[in-house]
Formats: sequence, structure tokens, C-alpha cells
Amino acid sequence: MKTGVISDTHGLMRPEALDALAGCELIVHAGDIGKPEIIEVLQALAPLQVVRGNNDLKLPWAARLADQRRFDMEGWQTLLVHDIADVPAELDEAVRVVITGHSHKPLVDWREGRLYLNPGSAGPRRFKLPVTVAVIEIEGEHLAPRIIQLLD
Repeated sequence: MKTGVISDTHGLMRPEALDALAGCELIVHAGDIGKPEIIEVLQALAPLQVVRGNNDLKLPWAARLADQRRFDMEGWQTLLVHDIADVPAELDEAVRVVITGHSHKPLVDWREGRLYLNPGSAGPRRFKLPVTVAVIEIEGEHLAPRIIQLLD
């Protein structure tokens, strides 16, 4: 299974991001979406798991979105929140993947057998941070995350 992970689009859906997510069987958006059209475009590609980010809180259309989601990703229990500060200090042992956004800094970090993934930001460039998304390839007990840089 190939899962695409995107965050912090802030209303900008780059064609490069769509190209990177093409062929994914699931897409995950870790918040700060910006516009409802972003959700529509991503849902046209594949089933979508999404949470709202801090910048989405003031947008009336985003009120229906959850602040956190928990779902199964091919046997890998996954927790999705926008800000890593909102991840509970004591996580259920069943949670094997934690996906966050917010910082705009891409991160792939394995801690005690649990993957912490931040795809970075696919929206407007912030400071000198890269513009990125992530892809996770899952084959049974093997999970291979990678960050994809969209712009040079």
C-alpha cells in the first residue's frame, strides 16, 4: 500500500504535490488546509484522512473536521494530529505511526519502534524551509517512509 502524506497547504495545491501523490491508495492531510477545494482535489485522488490545523480553526467550513483522528493503515494503527504538542504523553501501545504537521519541517523519526512523521509543508514556502510531502510504502510489517522535495 502506498500512502501519501501532505500538510500545511494553506490554500495552495501545487501541481508538484499532486504529481508526488499520484498512485497513492490513501492520502493523509495533517492540517492547515486553507481552502475546502484542497480536500476535494485530494479526495478525487484517493480516500482521505484529514484533521484541521490551527489556521483552519477560524474557517467556518473546517468546523466539521476533527482535531485528531485515529485510523488503521494496513495494520498500522495511526494517530493524526496537526501539532506534535497535541500528541498525548502516554500513547496507547497500539499506535505505531504518529503523523503531524504544523512546524513545516519534514521529519522521519523512529522512536522505540514507533514512526513519527511530519511531511513538512506543501504550501507557500516559509523562511528557508523546503517544500515537501511524504510517501509511506507499506508491505505487511515493513513500513518505508520517505520525504519528497517538491521544489529546488
